[in-house]
Amino acid sequence: MNIIYEKLRIGIDKAILGAGRAVYKTTKGALAKSMFTMSVDIKHIGTDVKIVAEDKDSVTIAKTDKNGKIVNKGFRILSTTDLHFGDDPVLRDKCMQMLMNHIKTTTPDLVILTGDIILGKYQHIDAIQFAQFMEKIGVYWAFVFGNHEAREEKGRFKELLMKCQTTFPHCLARQGKKELFGLCNYCINILKSENEILKTLFFFDSGRDIIDEYRAEHGCPSEYGSYDFLKNNQMNWYKNKLIDLNSRYGNVTSFMYMHIPINEYELAITQNENGDFVFTDKCEILYGGAYESVGCSKHNSGMFKLIKELGSTQAVFSGHDHVNDFCAIYDGVYLVYNQPGGYETYTMEEKKDWPEKDWPQGVTITDIRTDSNFEISRRFNSLYL
Repeated sequence: MNIIYEKLRIGIDKAILGAGRAVYKTTKGALAKSMFTMSVDIKHIGTDVKIVAEDKDSVTIAKTDKNGKIVNKGFRILSTTDLHFGDDPVLRDKCMQMLMNHIKTTTPDLVILTGDIILGKYQHIDAIQFAQFMEKIGVYWAFVFGNHEAREEKGRFKELLMKCQTTFPHCLARQGKKELFGLCNYCINILKSENEILKTLFFFDSGRDIIDEYRAEHGCPSEYGSYDFLKNNQMNWYKNKLIDLNSRYGNVTSFMYMHIPINEYELAITQNENGDFVFTDKCEILYGGAYESVGCSKHNSGMFKLIKELGSTQAVFSGHDHVNDFCAIYDGVYLVYNQPGGYETYTMEEKKDWPEKDWPQGVTITDIRTDSNFEISRRFNSLYL
């Protein structure tokens, strides 16, 4: 992308935002309702995390003491998905305030969003708004794209959308290597000492729909027309990255984040004779429910097989399916649905006529202990109704 055009476009978007906020304040919210952070009670949380090193496809961070020395205190991640910020100002403001409430209460070290976040008519402006919101909170955050954000599989629109957020200091997302499929293929290394990694977090662009140009290379049948799959070059990057990290730090343990779930999530559920989704005996279910089919690709490109081969990744976190929020263990690997956060999409009211207090909207909390073991739990937006 032309760098001059890129900077000019982002500058114009920021100017539009500034004018919009002025109108919002002057009219006391009657106009410029698209300024969706204006009605949110934003609290500065701050962080004792600092960036130690970074390059095009990785960022290394660590918690530090008041003197800037790396300390191992354990690490908390707040993750959520499918906020679906569209063009309904009431539901958008509600979603933002709920997220703020959870961040304020749990004080995470890192916030992770697994796709389908910014979907409104003016995506670039909204992406900047969201990044400014996170800057005011003062907590590091990262994201991957979902299928609804990707108007192009790889091109100027998606690239600019990413630059609108990654130019902000607290955003740890990276575009990744250009030879890989999509954007947002990167990793975050969390140090517990100068020479030890507490956990590595891998992020992947899981695409949108199957693209014909990848069928032959991946053995994907022509009749498969479904959601996309992870590509060979992404999996090779993951493997090589792990080999490099293991050579420098010893055996690294890791998590994985993407929007579209991998195929093995399907092993956790089936439909009974009444058409209801129920859990199978193939997985250990730790919590949650299933109320729709798993929206994975019809083609399994082999990421889970590679996970088992390399022996590093302990948990996979995804989104995409708004009313599935289970955490299952299959063959020793956690398959986790992040709690959905959005209201501008289908909910359990449409699915089961449930009252809002029983909806799965919320966040997922992952606490990584100092010995690198971890615990995963849920928090619901119903806490703040």
